[in-house]
Amino acid sequence: MIERLLVLKLDAVDCAAEASLNGVPIARADAARTRVIVPVHEYTVGGVNRLELVIWPRAVAQPQGETAPPESLTANGKQAAQVRILLPRLGNAADESSARTLAQLDWAPAAGLAYEAPLTLRLEVTLQVNFPRWRWLDAPAATPTPAMRQLALGLVQQLARELSAGNVETFMSATRLRTEELAVAYQRDAADEAARLRACLLDHFAAGRLNWVPMEPDGFVLRSIADGRLLECLDLSGAPMLRTAADASGQSLALPLRLAAVEGRLYVLR
Repeated sequence: MIERLLVLKLDAVDCAAEASLNGVPIARADAARTRVIVPVHEYTVGGVNRLELVIWPRAVAQPQGETAPPESLTANGKQAAQVRILLPRLGNAADESSARTLAQLDWAPAAGLAYEAPLTLRLEVTLQVNFPRWRWLDAPAATPTPAMRQLALGLVQQLARELSAGNVETFMSATRLRTEELAVAYQRDAADEAARLRACLLDHFAAGRLNWVPMEPDGFVLRSIADGRLLECLDLSGAPMLRTAADASGQSLALPLRLAAVEGRLYVLR
Protein backbone atom coordinates (compact mmCIF):
# COMPACT_ATOMS: atom_id res chain seq x y z
CA MET A 1 0.00 0.00 0.00
CA ILE A 2 1.24 3.44 -0.86
CA GLU A 3 2.36 5.42 2.21
CA ARG A 4 3.39 8.77 0.74
CA LEU A 5 1.65 10.73 -1.97
CA LEU A 6 3.61 13.05 -4.22
CA VAL A 7 1.47 16.15 -4.77
CA LEU A 8 1.71 19.53 -6.45
CA LYS A 9 0.34 22.49 -4.50
CA LEU A 10 -0.36 25.77 -6.29
CA ASP A 11 -1.37 29.03 -4.60
CA ALA A 12 -2.20 32.33 -6.28
CA VAL A 13 -3.07 35.69 -4.72
CA ASP A 14 -4.51 38.52 -6.83
CA CYS A 15 -3.37 36.87 -10.07
CA ALA A 16 -3.84 33.81 -12.25
CA ALA A 17 -1.17 31.12 -12.28
CA GLU A 18 -0.63 27.76 -13.95
CA ALA A 19 1.78 25.02 -12.85
CA SER A 20 3.27 22.42 -15.17
CA LEU A 21 5.41 19.36 -14.56
CA ASN A 22 7.52 17.99 -17.40
CA GLY A 23 5.57 20.07 -19.89
CA VAL A 24 2.12 18.92 -18.73
CA PRO A 25 -0.19 21.60 -17.28
CA ILE A 26 -1.26 20.24 -13.89
CA ALA A 27 -3.10 22.99 -12.04
CA ARG A 28 -4.49 26.48 -12.53
CA ALA A 29 -5.34 28.93 -9.75
CA ASP A 30 -7.03 32.32 -9.92
CA ALA A 31 -9.52 34.48 -8.00
CA ALA A 32 -12.21 31.80 -8.26
CA ARG A 33 -9.94 29.05 -6.92
CA THR A 34 -6.86 30.35 -5.13
CA ARG A 35 -5.42 26.96 -4.08
CA VAL A 36 -5.14 23.68 -5.99
CA ILE A 37 -3.60 20.44 -4.71
CA VAL A 38 -3.28 17.45 -7.03
CA PRO A 39 -1.30 14.18 -6.98
CA VAL A 40 1.33 14.00 -9.72
CA HIS A 41 2.80 10.48 -9.76
CA GLU A 42 1.70 9.89 -13.37
CA TYR A 43 3.58 13.00 -14.61
CA THR A 44 6.77 12.37 -12.65
CA VAL A 45 9.97 10.66 -13.75
CA GLY A 46 12.98 9.35 -11.89
CA GLY A 47 15.84 11.84 -12.14
CA VAL A 48 15.49 15.35 -13.51
CA ASN A 49 11.97 16.84 -13.63
CA ARG A 50 11.00 20.24 -15.05
CA LEU A 51 8.72 22.36 -12.86
CA GLU A 52 7.18 25.53 -14.34
CA LEU A 53 5.07 28.34 -12.92
CA VAL A 54 3.33 30.66 -15.39
CA ILE A 55 1.92 33.95 -14.15
CA TRP A 56 -1.09 35.24 -16.10
CA PRO A 57 -1.07 32.30 -18.56
CA ARG A 58 -2.62 32.93 -21.95
CA ALA A 59 -6.13 31.75 -22.68
CA VAL A 60 -6.25 28.25 -24.09
CA ALA A 61 -8.02 29.38 -27.26
CA GLN A 62 -5.91 31.62 -29.50
CA PRO A 63 -6.76 32.89 -32.99
CA GLN A 64 -5.64 30.44 -35.66
CA GLY A 65 -1.93 30.81 -36.28
CA GLU A 66 -1.59 33.82 -33.96
CA THR A 67 0.18 34.35 -30.66
CA ALA A 68 -0.75 37.36 -28.58
CA PRO A 69 2.20 39.63 -27.73
CA PRO A 70 3.34 39.87 -24.09
CA GLU A 71 1.43 42.32 -21.93
CA SER A 72 3.34 44.96 -19.95
CA LEU A 73 2.16 45.04 -16.34
CA THR A 74 3.15 46.59 -13.04
CA ALA A 75 3.04 44.69 -9.76
CA ASN A 76 0.72 46.06 -7.08
CA GLY A 77 2.61 44.62 -4.12
CA LYS A 78 -0.17 42.16 -3.27
CA GLN A 79 0.26 39.64 -6.06
CA ALA A 80 1.94 36.35 -5.27
CA ALA A 81 2.08 32.79 -6.56
CA GLN A 82 3.79 29.69 -5.28
CA VAL A 83 4.05 26.11 -6.49
CA ARG A 84 5.48 23.30 -4.40
CA ILE A 85 6.02 19.60 -4.85
CA LEU A 86 5.27 18.01 -1.49
CA LEU A 87 5.57 14.50 -0.11
CA PRO A 88 3.00 14.09 2.68
CA ARG A 89 2.10 10.80 4.30
CA LEU A 90 -1.15 9.37 3.02
CA GLY A 91 -3.97 10.76 5.13
CA ASN A 92 -1.98 13.79 6.29
CA ALA A 93 -2.56 17.32 5.09
CA ALA A 94 -0.53 18.44 2.07
CA ASP A 95 0.98 21.30 4.02
CA GLU A 96 4.54 22.56 4.25
CA SER A 97 4.49 22.19 8.05
CA SER A 98 3.76 18.46 7.93
CA ALA A 99 5.10 17.35 4.54
CA ARG A 100 8.53 17.32 2.99
CA THR A 101 9.03 19.98 0.31
CA LEU A 102 10.91 18.56 -2.68
CA ALA A 103 10.80 21.63 -4.94
CA GLN A 104 9.26 25.09 -5.01
CA LEU A 105 8.95 28.21 -7.13
CA ASP A 106 7.83 31.55 -5.69
CA TRP A 107 6.75 34.82 -7.25
CA ALA A 108 6.00 37.89 -5.12
CA PRO A 109 7.11 41.07 -6.88
CA ALA A 110 7.48 44.33 -5.03
CA ALA A 111 4.96 47.09 -5.72
CA GLY A 112 5.87 49.09 -8.80
CA LEU A 113 7.99 46.38 -10.41
CA ALA A 114 7.38 46.18 -14.17
CA TYR A 115 7.08 42.77 -15.81
CA GLU A 116 5.69 41.14 -18.93
CA ALA A 117 2.97 38.50 -18.90
CA PRO A 118 2.80 35.63 -19.38
CA LEU A 119 5.80 35.32 -17.06
CA THR A 120 7.34 31.86 -16.73
CA LEU A 121 9.57 30.62 -13.90
CA ARG A 122 11.35 27.28 -14.33
CA LEU A 123 13.19 24.89 -12.08
CA GLU A 124 14.83 21.53 -12.72
CA VAL A 125 14.67 19.22 -9.74
CA THR A 126 15.96 15.68 -9.28
CA LEU A 127 13.37 13.38 -7.71
CA GLN A 128 14.26 10.03 -6.19
CA VAL A 129 11.26 8.06 -7.45
CA ASN A 130 11.02 4.57 -8.92
CA PHE A 131 8.16 4.91 -11.38
CA PRO A 132 8.42 2.97 -14.65
CA ARG A 133 8.98 4.94 -17.81
CA TRP A 134 5.51 6.14 -18.78
CA ARG A 135 4.35 5.57 -22.35
CA TRP A 136 3.66 9.26 -22.98
CA LEU A 137 7.33 10.10 -22.49
CA ASP A 138 8.20 8.13 -25.64
CA ALA A 139 5.26 9.23 -27.78
CA PRO A 140 6.27 11.01 -31.01
CA ALA A 141 5.78 14.76 -31.13
CA ALA A 142 2.58 15.68 -32.95
CA THR A 143 1.22 18.96 -34.26
CA PRO A 144 -2.46 19.83 -33.76
CA THR A 145 -3.13 20.27 -37.48
CA PRO A 146 -6.71 20.71 -38.77
CA ALA A 147 -6.74 17.03 -39.78
CA MET A 148 -5.52 15.93 -36.35
CA ARG A 149 -8.05 18.24 -34.70
CA GLN A 150 -10.86 16.70 -36.75
CA LEU A 151 -9.68 13.19 -35.84
CA ALA A 152 -9.55 14.03 -32.13
CA LEU A 153 -12.95 15.72 -32.15
CA GLY A 154 -14.40 12.65 -33.85
CA LEU A 155 -13.02 10.47 -31.07
CA VAL A 156 -14.48 12.70 -28.36
CA GLN A 157 -17.87 12.78 -30.08
CA GLN A 158 -17.88 8.99 -30.52
CA LEU A 159 -17.09 8.43 -26.85
CA ALA A 160 -19.86 10.83 -25.86
CA ARG A 161 -22.40 9.05 -28.07
CA GLU A 162 -21.47 5.62 -26.75
CA LEU A 163 -21.58 6.73 -23.13
CA SER A 164 -24.94 8.45 -23.65
CA ALA A 165 -26.30 5.13 -24.96
CA GLY A 166 -25.03 3.26 -21.91
CA ASN A 167 -22.18 1.56 -23.78
CA VAL A 168 -19.24 2.21 -21.48
CA GLU A 169 -16.96 -0.45 -22.96
CA THR A 170 -15.86 1.80 -25.83
CA PHE A 171 -14.59 4.33 -23.30
CA MET A 172 -13.02 1.60 -21.17
CA SER A 173 -11.16 0.24 -24.20
CA ALA A 174 -10.02 3.69 -25.33
CA THR A 175 -8.64 4.53 -21.88
CA ARG A 176 -7.20 1.11 -20.99
CA LEU A 177 -3.55 2.19 -21.24
CA ARG A 178 -4.19 5.20 -19.03
CA THR A 179 -6.06 3.13 -16.45
CA GLU A 180 -3.24 0.59 -16.30
CA GLU A 181 -0.55 3.23 -15.80
CA LEU A 182 -2.53 5.14 -13.18
CA ALA A 183 -2.93 1.91 -11.26
CA VAL A 184 0.84 1.42 -11.33
CA ALA A 185 1.44 5.04 -10.35
CA TYR A 186 -0.65 4.74 -7.19
CA GLN A 187 0.07 1.07 -6.37
CA ARG A 188 -3.44 -0.14 -7.09
CA ASP A 189 -4.80 -3.14 -8.93
CA ALA A 190 -5.55 -2.32 -12.57
CA ALA A 191 -8.60 -4.60 -12.71
CA ASP A 192 -10.02 -2.95 -9.58
CA GLU A 193 -9.47 0.50 -11.03
CA ALA A 194 -11.17 -0.46 -14.28
CA ALA A 195 -14.12 -1.91 -12.38
CA ARG A 196 -14.41 1.24 -10.29
CA LEU A 197 -14.41 3.46 -13.40
CA ARG A 198 -16.95 1.25 -15.17
CA ALA A 199 -19.27 1.34 -12.15
CA CYS A 200 -18.99 5.13 -11.94
CA LEU A 201 -19.92 5.59 -15.59
CA LEU A 202 -22.84 3.15 -15.34
CA ASP A 203 -24.13 4.91 -12.23
CA HIS A 204 -24.09 8.24 -14.06
CA PHE A 205 -25.90 6.70 -17.02
CA ALA A 206 -28.55 5.12 -14.80
CA ALA A 207 -29.11 8.44 -13.07
CA GLY A 208 -29.52 10.25 -16.42
CA ARG A 209 -26.54 12.51 -15.79
CA LEU A 210 -24.59 11.88 -19.02
CA ASN A 211 -25.81 15.04 -20.75
CA TRP A 212 -22.71 16.35 -22.49
CA VAL A 213 -21.90 19.98 -23.17
CA PRO A 214 -22.02 20.85 -26.90
CA MET A 215 -19.11 19.46 -28.92
CA GLU A 216 -19.15 21.66 -31.99
CA PRO A 217 -15.96 22.14 -34.04
CA ASP A 218 -15.84 25.88 -33.29
CA GLY A 219 -15.76 25.16 -29.56
CA PHE A 220 -13.05 22.49 -29.66
CA VAL A 221 -9.41 23.13 -28.81
CA LEU A 222 -6.62 20.60 -29.30
CA ARG A 223 -3.76 21.88 -27.15
CA SER A 224 -0.22 20.61 -27.58
CA ILE A 225 1.44 19.78 -24.24
CA ALA A 226 4.37 17.71 -22.96
CA ASP A 227 6.63 19.13 -25.67
CA GLY A 228 4.17 17.95 -28.33
CA ARG A 229 3.95 14.36 -27.12
CA LEU A 230 0.38 14.77 -25.87
CA LEU A 231 -2.64 16.57 -27.32
CA GLU A 232 -5.25 17.77 -24.83
CA CYS A 233 -8.96 17.89 -25.75
CA LEU A 234 -10.45 21.10 -24.33
CA ASP A 235 -13.24 23.59 -24.87
CA LEU A 236 -12.68 27.32 -25.33
CA SER A 237 -12.60 27.91 -21.56
CA GLY A 238 -9.82 25.38 -21.05
CA ALA A 239 -12.07 22.75 -19.44
CA PRO A 240 -12.13 19.12 -20.64
CA MET A 241 -14.21 18.84 -23.80
CA LEU A 242 -15.82 15.57 -22.65
CA ARG A 243 -17.82 17.06 -19.81
CA THR A 244 -21.44 16.84 -18.69
CA ALA A 245 -23.65 19.84 -18.20
CA ALA A 246 -24.03 20.88 -14.58
CA ASP A 247 -26.91 19.23 -12.73
CA ALA A 248 -29.35 20.94 -10.37
CA SER A 249 -26.69 21.06 -7.64
CA GLY A 250 -24.10 22.53 -9.99
CA GLN A 251 -22.06 19.31 -10.22
CA SER A 252 -20.68 17.94 -13.48
CA LEU A 253 -18.58 14.98 -14.60
CA ALA A 254 -15.39 15.80 -16.51
CA LEU A 255 -13.44 13.11 -18.37
CA PRO A 256 -10.07 14.62 -19.41
CA LEU A 257 -8.49 13.20 -22.54
CA ARG A 258 -4.80 13.64 -23.29
CA LEU A 259 -3.90 11.84 -26.48
CA ALA A 260 -0.78 10.56 -28.18
CA ALA A 261 -0.79 10.39 -31.97
CA VAL A 262 1.09 7.40 -33.38
CA GLU A 263 1.01 6.67 -37.11
CA GLY A 264 -2.34 8.33 -37.60
CA ARG A 265 -4.02 6.72 -34.60
CA LEU A 266 -4.92 8.33 -31.29
CA TYR A 267 -4.29 6.75 -27.91
CA VAL A 268 -5.50 8.06 -24.55
CA LEU A 269 -2.39 8.05 -22.37
CA ARG A 270 -3.47 10.59 -19.71
